[in-house]
Amino acid sequence: MTTLKTIILAAGQGTRMRSTTPKVLHKLAGKPMLERVIETAQTISPSISIVYGYQGDVVKSALSHYDIAWVHQAEQLGTGHAVKQAVSQDESADQILVLLGDTPLITTKTLNELCQKTAFNEVGIVTVHLENPHGLGRILRDENNHIIGIVEEKDASDEQKKITEINTGIMLLPTHHLKQWLAKLNNHNAQKEYYLTDIFAMAVAENVAIKNVSPQFTEEVMGINTRVQLSYLERVYQQRAAEKLMLSGVTLLDPARLDVRGTLNCDKDVTIDVNVIIEGHVNIGRGTSIGANTILKNATIGENVIIESNVVIDDSLVGNYCTIGPFARLRPGTQLAEKVKVGNFVETKKAIIGEGSKVPHLSYIGDAELGKHVNIGAGTITCNYDGVNKYKTIIHDGAFIGSDSQLVAPVTIGEGAYIGAGSTITKDAPAKKLTISRAKQVTIEGWEPPKKG
Repeated sequence: MTTLKTIILAAGQGTRMRSTTPKVLHKLAGKPMLERVIETAQTISPSISIVYGYQGDVVKSALSHYDIAWVHQAEQLGTGHAVKQAVSQDESADQILVLLGDTPLITTKTLNELCQKTAFNEVGIVTVHLENPHGLGRILRDENNHIIGIVEEKDASDEQKKITEINTGIMLLPTHHLKQWLAKLNNHNAQKEYYLTDIFAMAVAENVAIKNVSPQFTEEVMGINTRVQLSYLERVYQQRAAEKLMLSGVTLLDPARLDVRGTLNCDKDVTIDVNVIIEGHVNIGRGTSIGANTILKNATIGENVIIESNVVIDDSLVGNYCTIGPFARLRPGTQLAEKVKVGNFVETKKAIIGEGSKVPHLSYIGDAELGKHVNIGAGTITCNYDGVNKYKTIIHDGAFIGSDSQLVAPVTIGEGAYIGAGSTITKDAPAKKLTISRAKQVTIEGWEPPKKG
């Protein structure tokens, strides 16, 4: 069985990004571009090495959650030099797959096709035809259309510059031959670099077959060197994500104004309005409607939920038939049962809210457990923090909390209890009774409003 190792080249500074952040850590759809390449590589091979250089500690720290090998390229002397750092003389893999850290849209499909077409003792390369190949290495072919070499533009003749087929930098190389070829590389060229592409002429000289495949979409193999290019590929990614959603039965009111920066799974007949942002892992149930300008992050949304505009839901669970917003914020740890209403300008945090309960407007419910059919009046606050510790508020089934009440935790409101409007509750309120805590109303005689001096 043929064994495969992947080497990802990610040592460059990316000066054209005009940034102190290493180029490969700039994000596409909410994730560093290098991380996207790693995730694709993992679908092909478990053995991955990354050649790093500029701000290496920053790059390694950002991606430390991956089980990969890191190879330092202290001087950036070309792609051939970079690969040589990662290919040891005792390398046991039969083939080396070379990927680029700034080509984030490369797909498993294209890489699988490359692996299937290239035998373990052959050379494989991904090529593509471009209308404007300026600045890129050209593929040289003989009269029988066989690849015989690659010439970089700075070294190309005027006739060679007319070639539209280019080298993407993605290659599959036979390890045994590669070790010998790397040792023969020189930097006798316009850029004084060790070109990995020089090995193609060596392969031809040794009668090693060269195979090529092309991606379905050109953008798959486009590298990112500027923020303009990053922006373009961002829109390409989002367009394809939107198309996939619509083909699965989702209605997007404007496909160009959806940003999926994580994983979005939708059941049928979901409707998503404009300017919705998806982060982390989000699941949305059948028949749910997501309003404009909403942010969903690591959220599970049930069926037939209505989310109005300008809602933020973060690390929360929303049950079926709930109504959220507008202008509501569900912070981490919020769990809503079925048919819960969380209205405008309501914030929740670590709140478990039972079936049919309502928090219609202008309230903060944090570190709280609410039973079924609880009604929270406008302006109600669970006072969960004493400056050092946080405490829980428990409200049992059927309780009614009057407007502008403060529930000072730890406190329990009994089943069916009523809390009078404007109360500050510091002790447990008994079930099925009315509890009121108000200062005596006083009118101050002789008082006059302040006057301007």
